[in-house]
Order: sequence, then structure tokens, then C-alpha cells
Amino acid sequence: MLTFTETDQGGRAHIEGPMTIHNAMNLKSQFMGALSASQHLELNLAAVTEIDAAGLQLLIMAKQHQIHIQHELNLINHSETVLAAFEMMGLVSWFNDPVIITRQ
Repeated sequence: MLTFTETDQGGRAHIEGPMTIHNAMNLKSQFMGALSASQHLELNLAAVTEIDAAGLQLLIMAKQHQIHIQHELNLINHSETVLAAFEMMGLVSWFNDPVIITRQ
């Protein structure tokens, strides 16, 4: 589920739950609305519980879309699940967002 809030600096979106093939189409339509509504969007990934290739493709699509329309998208508060997927696929540097890695 994606929630979106407009702020003075742009917008904030928060994804809660899985980002998988099972909800990718629903998330995509919610995502496109949030992306179009804000020139500067922060996407909080702290509550993402599961992510698969469809979820990663959705994030890649969002980043490319924002670059194409010259808007800014920052991914923040990556959950451990998201970080593990980014690292496994070599996407940490591609997204180029600040990532905080905690010691376990």
C-alpha cells in the first residue's frame, strides 16, 4: 500500500508491505499519481517487507520516469529487505541514494 502526502518541499510517499508481482500493478498506478503530483518526491521504503524483481522494476521505472520529466525522486529509509535486494542485484550505486547500513 502506498500513501502520499504533499509537503512544502514536494511530496512524501510511503510504501508499506510487499512490493511483489502480486501487487505491482496496483502499486504502479498509485506510484504514477504520486510521481506526477510532485517535482521532488521522497519515497520511504522503511516498511517494505518483501521485494522481488517486479518491485525492483517498479523502482527503476519510477527513477527513470522522474529523470525523464526532470523531477527528483529520492529513496529513503531502505528496509533491510530492500537493501539486500539492491546489493544482490548491484543496484545500490545505480539508484545513488544515501543508504545507511547498520551493523548486526
